[in-house]
Amino acid sequence: MIYFDPLTKSFHLQTNKTSYIFQLLNQGYLAHLYWGRRISPPDPSYLLRYVGRAFSPSTDPSDLNLSLDTLPQEYPGYGTSDFRQPAYQVQLHNGSTAIEFLYKSHRIFQGKPKLEGLPATYVENQDEATTLEVHLQDSISGLSVLLSYTVFEELNAITRSVRFINEGKDPLRLLRVQSMNIDFHHALFDILHLSGAWAKERWVYRQPLRPGIQSVESRRGASSHQHNPFIALLDPNATEDTGDVYGFSLVYSGNFLASVEVDQYSTARVSLGINPFDFSWLLEPGEEFQTPEVVMVYSPEGLGGMSRIYHRLYRTRLCRGVYRDQVRPILVNNWEATYFHFNEDKLCQIAEQAKELGIELFVLDDGWFGQRDNDRTSLGDWIVDRKKLPNGLESLVQRINDMGLQFGLWFEPEMVSPESELYKNHPDWCLHVPDRRRTESRWQLILDFSREEVCDAVIKMVSDVLTSAPIRYVKWDMNRHMTEIGSAALPSERQRETAHRYMLGLYRVMEEITSKFPHILFEGCSGGGGRFDPGILYYMSQIWTSDNSDAIERLKIQYGTSIVYPISTIGAHVTAVPNHQVHRVTSLKTRGDVAMSGNFGYELDLTLLTAEEKDLVRQQVNQYKEIRNLVQKGEFYRLLNPFTGNECAWMFVSDDQCEALVFYFKVLAQPNEPLKRLYLKGLDPNALYEWIESGEIYGGDSLMYAGINIPFLHGDFTSFVWRLKKRN
Repeated sequence: MIYFDPLTKSFHLQTNKTSYIFQLLNQGYLAHLYWGRRISPPDPSYLLRYVGRAFSPSTDPSDLNLSLDTLPQEYPGYGTSDFRQPAYQVQLHNGSTAIEFLYKSHRIFQGKPKLEGLPATYVENQDEATTLEVHLQDSISGLSVLLSYTVFEELNAITRSVRFINEGKDPLRLLRVQSMNIDFHHALFDILHLSGAWAKERWVYRQPLRPGIQSVESRRGASSHQHNPFIALLDPNATEDTGDVYGFSLVYSGNFLASVEVDQYSTARVSLGINPFDFSWLLEPGEEFQTPEVVMVYSPEGLGGMSRIYHRLYRTRLCRGVYRDQVRPILVNNWEATYFHFNEDKLCQIAEQAKELGIELFVLDDGWFGQRDNDRTSLGDWIVDRKKLPNGLESLVQRINDMGLQFGLWFEPEMVSPESELYKNHPDWCLHVPDRRRTESRWQLILDFSREEVCDAVIKMVSDVLTSAPIRYVKWDMNRHMTEIGSAALPSERQRETAHRYMLGLYRVMEEITSKFPHILFEGCSGGGGRFDPGILYYMSQIWTSDNSDAIERLKIQYGTSIVYPISTIGAHVTAVPNHQVHRVTSLKTRGDVAMSGNFGYELDLTLLTAEEKDLVRQQVNQYKEIRNLVQKGEFYRLLNPFTGNECAWMFVSDDQCEALVFYFKVLAQPNEPLKRLYLKGLDPNALYEWIESGEIYGGDSLMYAGINIPFLHGDFTSFVWRLKKRN
């Protein structure tokens, strides 16, 4: 619910468990008062204190203690006495950048409107959420902003975004357009972010805030392997299960900036949005600009409580399509089995073995089109390679379907190879700057999705393939980041709009294709996890988590990914050993247990397995069919942190607490190990649970507070699984 008290001029945004309060001051400024556990103060004004500070000029001659430099604000600017980092910066027609937004009006209504051209959370019923729009305006320039707040009451989340509207007579230029800002009254926080690199995405980093600016960002044209568009602020004593945690997640797949500034008075300003680096947007009179959405979550129940709020919201009100609520098929992907070297018979041999083992979906990865015998050619030429598939894609799909398997296909629609017919015919269709070299990465360039005709061509090319055969799965890859970010279709004054216009074009292409083929399960990919973000999840309900498929490395990657993203979005495969990324040899059991902690599949040559390995694969497939509803839809609890020790553990609990599934992993064997217990979470403390494999009975309270004994596991890289079911 959202309330406005005309006496105190305060806005109170309430979920079931949280309150977010800000106040309209007489001068027209919006002052932030509180965000945290749900409270009901009769007059929240007492939370705002005015103290005059040296070198913090007053904005009101009648009150020298009122300074924007110390006022906790909702959407602050720069140049009119606030010296901290601004949420927005605008260059006016006369070249100046001093601008000030003051309150004009507001409205409160049920539901949640869509964001024009952008992915965002949504409602299926207007009663699920309440929205507040606050209209602010700079009276001199005529520029207005609409601050949008949506409260998901039951899901305990608040979303924010901003729309700029040029209601003046002159064009102006947006230089900085953050989607949200919060000024906390203190800075006694740790900051947590998910950072890394290719093959080690979303590692968890946590450190105390310090004076100055701490930030994570991307300037790569994608949300990136290096930093995820998410940060959290935590009470220094917060744990996985206790303490205040504030999460900020940006629903966007391009350049972003997430920053926290600690000022000289030990207050913390948090902002998140499009990266202002190399960005500007020319706003003509009458034009509007919409920022992406930020999803804000507060939990007093530690990181785990915050994660479960994000999981439920993103699984049910960000992901879309028929597969949102369906269990995902078990697949085999041919990439690490064959790479580019295959023919129809080899693919069918793998598929035949997959069918025998109970696998449900066969995926043909890179190399099926153009003259794609390596990664130096043919991107953009989405025509079947008749040398490899002489009877065409239709024949292969028919053979796979006749075996009882569904068929999936790999694309990289955003890219073009200089060695391709598409590039020869349209050399200006890639991102480029006149008279500059066109930097290649992986021997490819990026198509200019800021251009409508390029987007139209890609939509047609992909659609033609998808209508040619009964395809049920698409892996949508993107294997390089942006350089020479320019567009032949934009005038000079709009060149710095290219990166964002690219994202708008990409979202349009994804919207049209996924809407046209609702029966297809789309999986996002970018060199693995280089674009694992909420923006992609709006169109594609799962993402390939990392190109690093080593089970031990995946413990950290999947653990870190779970901080924000639901398990139903995590693609995880069993691959061959020695592992192709780190060359580690890990048992098939452990590889299977790690992969079964996500959307399960295989990526190896099944025909090379021994009889014993095939028996184990068959057991894994059958087991996952029994547990996948729980894995993909259950509540997820992290038990042991792989970043802080030699062990890792997590578990899944059904909504009704009737079923639970516990995974335990040990990395390295140790001599004279102590006797250890694993303490479970999320169970019914008043119920009895049966360990299905052994028949032993435990109390839910005992499992959580006394723990369950961890068996001795021999050797390195081992795992153990408990399946628990409530006794009637």
